[in-house]
Amino acid sequence: MKIALLGYGKMGKVIEQLALQRGHEIVLKKSSESNFDGLENADVVIEFSIPSAAVKNISESLNKKIPVVCGTTGWLQSYREIENLCVEKNTGFIYASNFSLGVNIFFELNDYLAKMMSKFSQYKITMQEIHHTQKLDAPSGTAISLANSIISNSSYDHWTLENPKSNELFIDAQRIENVPGTHSVFYNSEVDSIEIKHTANNREGFAFGAVLAAEWIVGKKGVFTMKDVLGLSKS
Repeated sequence: MKIALLGYGKMGKVIEQLALQRGHEIVLKKSSESNFDGLENADVVIEFSIPSAAVKNISESLNKKIPVVCGTTGWLQSYREIENLCVEKNTGFIYASNFSLGVNIFFELNDYLAKMMSKFSQYKITMQEIHHTQKLDAPSGTAISLANSIISNSSYDHWTLENPKSNELFIDAQRIENVPGTHSVFYNSEVDSIEIKHTANNREGFAFGAVLAAEWIVGKKGVFTMKDVLGLSKS
């Protein structure tokens, strides 16, 4: 499989190493200083850049009818536009706020727990996410995915990074050097506390999931998620 890497930072380099180990070829490694030369030779694009570059990178690829696996967060105000372009060009697209297999299992656990706890109003819910200092968006896309699942199963209306009102789900977003990613959800009452937590030990889990998604999407048409890739239940 021929892969174009749009975004060649730390994640891009880890993805490159893993893709080569799995027998794939890298035909383009695009950074902010380079162009799209060679993109047309790719079977699939893996996009891990920055929020300000993501939409252009994805659009350029879909316009060439090359399927895209995107892990950049912070650009979702344009998601519907990208979704429509994917359908128009009859190719494939996967966006995930996190490609780690463990995180996607954690998403399912979070959703299940939120549904279960919706019956018990005595528990106040809060969240925490910690990432490396190079991460530009806060809260993380993973934290937003977790929060949205909680909101859809609770009395909270939306999330906030500030002092929360009664209808707001508080997310404590921290940036600390050399932390790949840690996400925690807390249910606290006067008598006890429940916590679920996912800690990434390195970037390899994200890279493996992204390469797995790229292998899966080649030849498929439509807009997909990691639930499709992993065969996780939608119930």
